[in-house]
Amino acid sequence: MLQQTALRAADPARFERPLVVASADHAAQIEAQLGEIGLPPASLILEPEGRNTAPAIALAALSARPDDILLVMPSDHLIADLAAFERALATALPLAIDDYLVTFGIAPDRPETGYGYIRRGEPVGEGAFRVERFVEKPDLATAEAYLAQGGFDWNGGIFLFRAEAFLDALEALAPAVLSASRASLAAQREDGIRIWPDLRSFARAPVVSIDVAVMEKAERVAVVPVEMGWSDIGSWEALHQLGARDEAGNVIAGRVVAIDTRDCLIRSEGPVIVPIGIDNLVIVATERAVLILPRGDSQRVKEAIEFLQKSER
Repeated sequence: MLQQTALRAADPARFERPLVVASADHAAQIEAQLGEIGLPPASLILEPEGRNTAPAIALAALSARPDDILLVMPSDHLIADLAAFERALATALPLAIDDYLVTFGIAPDRPETGYGYIRRGEPVGEGAFRVERFVEKPDLATAEAYLAQGGFDWNGGIFLFRAEAFLDALEALAPAVLSASRASLAAQREDGIRIWPDLRSFARAPVVSIDVAVMEKAERVAVVPVEMGWSDIGSWEALHQLGARDEAGNVIAGRVVAIDTRDCLIRSEGPVIVPIGIDNLVIVATERAVLILPRGDSQRVKEAIEFLQKSER
């Protein structure tokens, strides 16, 4: 999926080499994966710890030239219709040059409660709208109302903006994010393309998303709605929807022997899993832990992570 993300910006006539922000744990894998497709990163900025998307994108913007247009793409997204994405980029580019912070609104095809939504405002060009407001993940009744009403898009988390415009917005709206990110790069350590921001400085950045820090508060924010076969593979439910199912509707990977089991996602990176007489579950086993939950509740994994962190496990 990292390779697919990079290949969306592979045309050397339009894009420079990718600038990647990631965990230091993945540096070798990222270099190998991008090397396989002939797109070695221009820089690989290795976060000393995760502080959510606003500080991560700040590191990228500070490492770019002020007038660079940044296309910000998470690496866990699927885009099936690349032509539609290209058209949306063409619509968004003049707005980004005009110092709008542009987000891409995903046309909803179901009342999804796992995504935030964007309410379109007045048009700011053909196929683009000023963002009226961002809406947190709704309950089912609210999501159904959004779908029936129209004018709402899923917040997909893909952005286009000029580096300096984003940094100016950070300075006005989330100065602690900017100052900590800037200080961490001022004391960075380098080894070839790898850049390690200073841990002590970066740890002072608030843990905050780009939506909360900037997009929900900034003045010049636009949305370009697009139908492009998008899916956020950040959940096990999405992986089940996209995976190759067997005749019983199961998506299976690793050492699994499924008996009288239907519509499950079952994945093992360690022990043999033998489900018997179950349906609609997610079962994921690593060498150290096993996750079991109903399909459709994948968003609750965050609760488990928070609990494990609090219990120091």
